[in-house]
Amino acid sequence: MKWKTSISKIEPNHIVTKGYRQEDLIGNVPFAHVVYLLLKGTLPSKEHGKMIDAILTSCIDHGVTPPSSIASRTVASGGVPLPTAVAAGILSIGDAHGGAIEKGAKLLQDGVLRMKKEGKTVDEIAAVLVKEINEQKQRIPGFGHRIHTADPRSKRLFELAKELKIAGDHVALSKAIERQLEKTQGKKLPINVDGAIAAISSDMGFDWRLGKAFFLLGRVAGLTAHVYEEQTQEKPMREMFMIDYDYIGPEEQNLP
Repeated sequence: MKWKTSISKIEPNHIVTKGYRQEDLIGNVPFAHVVYLLLKGTLPSKEHGKMIDAILTSCIDHGVTPPSSIASRTVASGGVPLPTAVAAGILSIGDAHGGAIEKGAKLLQDGVLRMKKEGKTVDEIAAVLVKEINEQKQRIPGFGHRIHTADPRSKRLFELAKELKIAGDHVALSKAIERQLEKTQGKKLPINVDGAIAAISSDMGFDWRLGKAFFLLGRVAGLTAHVYEEQTQEKPMREMFMIDYDYIGPEEQNLP
């Protein structure tokens, strides 16, 4: 039985990735562009290349408080190798941490298809989506942030998407949802970086199932930096957290 893959062909002294010899890519094509090549099968245009680089850069790090940073640093303090500690951080990336890009992209891609099928305007479909999700008592992924009231990463990504003429229906829908949320909830829930990436990557033609990939590819760089800092500047097994807790188990008793 033979495997089939369209990613790379490996032969003695010869490596071809997505149709290009790797030695030709090395030093000639930026890393972010090669990521694009791997995910889409073609090298990006100048505009898409600049945009994918910006998206990955926007994901590199967000301090020591996210679960991935905490996990990587905690495991690093146990004296394990760097890859093990970085992997621990990657394993914490899921629906709650880094997952809003995937969920947001699916919402926007389904929404744009529905908008065209039903002949609605972007504001009309935004109102329908917000109403339906509110009735289900769910949170719309990609909006609001626990720290930022205006995510500076989102602003820059949207500026760049407009400048590069990439912004299309998905970006328009995300901004319409933002307006509708403010109207229905009485407060602004700004588009966060996950929502911006979801919208822009959708306008670039990426499958929503690659949502977590953008976050993961960018964040590995930050996690590596956290692990290296922990290993070189801190003592092993240092006290990272002061946790006050109440024991709620069985009362202490003698063994019969």
